[in-house]
Amino acid sequence: MKIINYSEQTETDKAHWREEIQKADWGAAKYLYTLLNENRLIEMCGQSEVLLVTDEHKLVSFCTLAEQDEVIDENMKPWIGFVYTFEEHRGNRYSQKLIDYCCELARKAKCKNVYISSDHIGLYEKYGFVFIKHTTTVWGENQGNRMK
Repeated sequence: MKIINYSEQTETDKAHWREEIQKADWGAAKYLYTLLNENRLIEMCGQSEVLLVTDEHKLVSFCTLAEQDEVIDENMKPWIGFVYTFEEHRGNRYSQKLIDYCCELARKAKCKNVYISSDHIGLYEKYGFVFIKHTTTVWGENQGNRMK
């Protein structure tokens, strides 16, 4: 297993990884697929990286590290988003590896904090994040925000 950056891949490999993302049984993954396929991720999320845990040519887990997420707040960035691990790979801490990798990238970029927006209570706290506040998302939903 290794972590790769989608943006550093060839166009052929990017097409393969988009198709792998589209296989996820989660609506947000389908949305990420659309953003990547239509080359609109930066338009929607600002400067962004898509990080993938791969096993050869199979996608295991993925997430984004972006300037903005579903919460627009210039004082809060970067955001980890679209965190997903395929069911057959769950329980192996791949999400944690991605989150830790994102936090390290943010530290290297001199970011003081990293943020996650999620309605899952307790999920990201186990990775060291703390709840900071509820906000309304761009979709009009109430969402809990956490930072590390």
